[in-house]
Amino acid sequence: MNSNELTGIGLTQGESKVYLALLKLGSSTVGPIVKESKIAYSNIYEVLERLLKKGLVSFIIKEKTKYFSAAEPYRVEEYLKTKEAEIEKQKADLKKLLPSLISIKNSKDKETYAEIFTGQKGLKTAYEKMFSKMTKKDEALFFYIHEESYAKDSDNLYNDMFSLTKKIKVRGLANKKYKNSWFIKKAKNFNIKFVDFPLPGNIDIIKNQIMIVSWETEITGILIKSESISKHFRDYFNKIWKIAKK
Repeated sequence: MNSNELTGIGLTQGESKVYLALLKLGSSTVGPIVKESKIAYSNIYEVLERLLKKGLVSFIIKEKTKYFSAAEPYRVEEYLKTKEAEIEKQKADLKKLLPSLISIKNSKDKETYAEIFTGQKGLKTAYEKMFSKMTKKDEALFFYIHEESYAKDSDNLYNDMFSLTKKIKVRGLANKKYKNSWFIKKAKNFNIKFVDFPLPGNIDIIKNQIMIVSWETEITGILIKSESISKHFRDYFNKIWKIAKK
């Protein structure tokens, strides 16, 4: 048997080496244990102390010198049973703690924050972050004002991310110029109403997140996470949606 086999039951490499060395040596002082186990002298007492606590090593004192002995191999099984009992207790403790942990996580999720992303790569990262937690039950909403000055950039970016939107519901309100976009002609799964009245800007609403995008000069996206702000924009979108013609 080698020390690697004992690591599978929860002993460290050092503990395994020392336990096996003591099985071979019988009662022994530290020197022979160091030689047989090849554990550094500076670490041997720490390893022996851990094995003592686990009940796998004992010692006696003869003429002021400690002699260590390996516990009978069946004690390894008892050690495992003790460890299993500890794990079961930890599971029970965790079960009690879970509601509190979930509450902390939920309160964190409700926090409001804003991030700024610049350039096409930055904006793509922001969108990937928005879409990452979406499920088939969720819906993406957007306002979009199409202008020829940035049509190429926006069409290319949204085309690159098209795979993210294929399996989810997407509704949008856009100006009539967007009908000329080659990308939007491709995105047949998008439900869009083209309007001739002013829109608030280039805004995406996904779950509790809002993205405000500026395509002018340096491309910039402001990603806001806020339950209340996203609800406000979603309600506003749905009101406009109802009065807009297809």
